[in-house]
Parts: sequence; C-alpha cells; structure tokens
Amino acid sequence: MNSRLRHWREAATLLLAAGRPAPLPRSPLGPVDYGLLLLQRSSRSGFAPSAHVFPGGLVEAADFSADWLGLLPASPQCGLGVVRPPPLGSSRAPLFATDRERLGSPLPGEVAFRICAIRETFEEAGILLLVPGRGPAASSGPAPLLPAERLPPAAELSEWRRRVQEDPACFLQLCRHLSCVPNIWALQEWSNWLTPVGRAGRGGRRYDTAFYLCCLEERPPHTSQDDHEVTAFLWASPPEAIERFKSQDIRFAPPQFYELCRLCNFSSLRELHKFSSDRALEGCERWMPVMLTASDGYIQLLPGDELYPEDPDYTGEKKIVMSTDKKVEDLMKEGSVFHRIVIKNINSLAVYVNIQAKYKHMNPLMINSDCSDYNSRL
Repeated sequence: MNSRLRHWREAATLLLAAGRPAPLPRSPLGPVDYGLLLLQRSSRSGFAPSAHVFPGGLVEAADFSADWLGLLPASPQCGLGVVRPPPLGSSRAPLFATDRERLGSPLPGEVAFRICAIRETFEEAGILLLVPGRGPAASSGPAPLLPAERLPPAAELSEWRRRVQEDPACFLQLCRHLSCVPNIWALQEWSNWLTPVGRAGRGGRRYDTAFYLCCLEERPPHTSQDDHEVTAFLWASPPEAIERFKSQDIRFAPPQFYELCRLCNFSSLRELHKFSSDRALEGCERWMPVMLTASDGYIQLLPGDELYPEDPDYTGEKKIVMSTDKKVEDLMKEGSVFHRIVIKNINSLAVYVNIQAKYKHMNPLMINSDCSDYNSRL
C-alpha cells in the first residue's frame, strides 16, 4: 500500500462480463450477448450510498503481502506483460508507476491491484476468480471459472467468505487451501479514475481507483450479495443498465455511467474480450473530473475538454471553484471540443466526447439519460 498518499486511498474495481446462452432482449443499440455485474451499495455506505457499482474496494496490506510470491509464478510481474511506454508527452499514472519496493513490498502494484479486485469480488458477490496451480491460465479466450469439483461445499465456502471479509489476509489462506491462485491474467487494465475535489465520501475520503475488465466464458456464475456492503446485485447488458438508469430504477455515479456508455460499443463478449486483450499492454490515462457549476446543473470536465484546467487542483488545497451564470445548454452551444459528463441531477447524466481516445482505447457512445438533443449539435 502507498502510505504516502494524503489525498486518496488506493482502490481497485472490476468490470466483470459474462456470456449469455442467447442475446439479451433487443435494446435501442441492438442485441447484446453478455451481461455485466452491478452491485447495489448499502444505503448506509459512506460513499455512493444506494448506487449501483462494479465490485471492488480499498487495497489492503494483505494484497501486497510478499507471501503471494510463494504462490504466483516467479517470473517478472508474476507472468503479467509489461505495459508499453506511454505516448510522447504523457506519463504512466502514479497509481501504477509507484515503485512498490521502495514502499516495502516486493509485489508489483499491477499484481496487488488485481488481487484486490478479485478478493473484493469474492467478498461482495461470492464469485471466486481462481485458477488451479500457480497459473497463468492457458486459455487465450474469455476466462473459465474454477471447476465445481475444485470448490469446497457451499457452507464451507460461505465460512471462508466471512473470514475474508473480516480479515483480507484470509484470502491468501483460502488460495493455499484450494491449491489455486487469483486469476490475475484474466484482468485487463481498463481505466484509472480519481475522485474529484468536492465529491469525497464520508470523512473526506477520495479514491485513486484502478478499473479492470474481465470476460468470463460461461453464463453468469452463482452470485450472492453480502447483505452488508452490498444489498442487491444485477447482471445486465450495458444498454439494459442504462435503460434502467433512465427509468430511475437504479442509480450510477458518473464514472460508472461513462464506462457503461463505453461498453455499449461492444455487442458481443468475444468482441469485447478481443478488444481488451489487444490493448492490454497499452496502459490507460488517469482522469480526475473537475466540476464546473452552471446555473441549472453541473458539468464534470475530463482531460482533453476545452474547459479542462491546464493545472488541475488535484489536492483541493487551492480551493479553486469553477462556476458560471450560464446554463448548461449555452455552454454546450458555445463549445466545440468536448470530453465531459453533464449532470442535471442524480438521475440525469449525459456523456459528450469528440476528442481522440488515447492508449488505443475507445470513446463511449454519447448516450443521454434525459434524451436531450445536445448530441445532434456535435
């Protein structure tokens, strides 16, 4: 863990996609043959209460334990590929670039963050993403689940889940008990989001979160909420999730909405898996949204937008407030270079992007939850 961080706590989250035996019901964007796991946070949560999120949580010291090196392959990066140098003029996000050995851990951050995402998925949803032996998994396609005969009886597995929830170090003990390792090779680096200034959770908590994507070859595995941090779960295609958001059945924070709009580019699991695998070693850009307050709503500005500040206030110490008396519609009419999320209220979000995506990534489809017509002017 990075004890030097003053303003953010490191976290990892997982966009977990699973195939369906038949395409989901036709959406306005066409048929989709996979679903994505969404978990509803408790109303008592200190961050994004009652919102639907991807599984994930804080990185713990146990995720960086040197004991993992006794289970995982001894090769550099534990068998993970080395991310290519960033484009000219860019730099690797600090979350990934930090020298973990100088902070006391021989385990690379790219490994520990994946372990965290897999552990949290087990804690919150009861899904174990493991492979037998030391790994890596041999499959080049979507990841297989651990065979049922390798799993302990349901009651025993439930007890292990409780123990891991109480003590993250027990996850390594579970892997030893099953002679398995976390399938870190199935998780592809996807994005990196920083909690914006002014949107911290209870106690001023802000997060530096690594987003990973994992495609499962089978239909959604058995899933169960923990009834503590998570009160309900949902497997839904990205278009279906957005439709439910539009109808106010569920609520998303802006990063989740953005990523769902990005996933709407992919109608098949194989297509999504190929894209994420092909760009697996490209890295990703770090994004901290900057809030612009308009007279009738908010705009979260992202890097590349014409209004994004040249020197963002990452820490909040500068106390910079961006505001205008103009309406959101006027700002959209006046602008020409967009990378932003427009927020009318918690149930009305819209993504606008017309810049070139970096790191061989893909821009989100510009979907408006309130059916506004700004996109027709882009």
